[in-house]
Amino acid sequence: MAASVPAIEGWFTTGDEPRLLGSRCTDCGTVTFPRASGLCRNPGCRGRELVAHELARVGTVWSYTDARYQPPPPFVPASEPFEPFALAAVELAEDGLVVLGQVAAGFGVEDLRVGMRVELVVETLHELDGVPQLIWRWRPLGEVAA
Repeated sequence: MAASVPAIEGWFTTGDEPRLLGSRCTDCGTVTFPRASGLCRNPGCRGRELVAHELARVGTVWSYTDARYQPPPPFVPASEPFEPFALAAVELAEDGLVVLGQVAAGFGVEDLRVGMRVELVVETLHELDGVPQLIWRWRPLGEVAA
């Protein structure tokens, strides 16, 4: 079997402690995901120097929902038959962002609560020409943040 590859190159790392890869403005400190280039995305800043920034691995569920209906073409998933999945909007407080992502395999909306702590994991989304395509997901840690 061929080595796994990120489904979206440059958006996350795939090691034992994966990270989402963003950027940070050196003028105002605004963090963005995915990476920005050229100028700061903060409308109140005119900064042009953006540096690489690894986002926090643990955050809290800000909101969540489930995807029960197969999307229409061209958004049809690569795997058939369609399997419903949960989505979580996760607040990364130290980065000042909310990042959307699927919930880890084996977890659904019944396992989530607003304020619950989750951690970033990398799992296989599907295979393309026999090569596993990896994506980031959020795995519930079971506790609600204080």
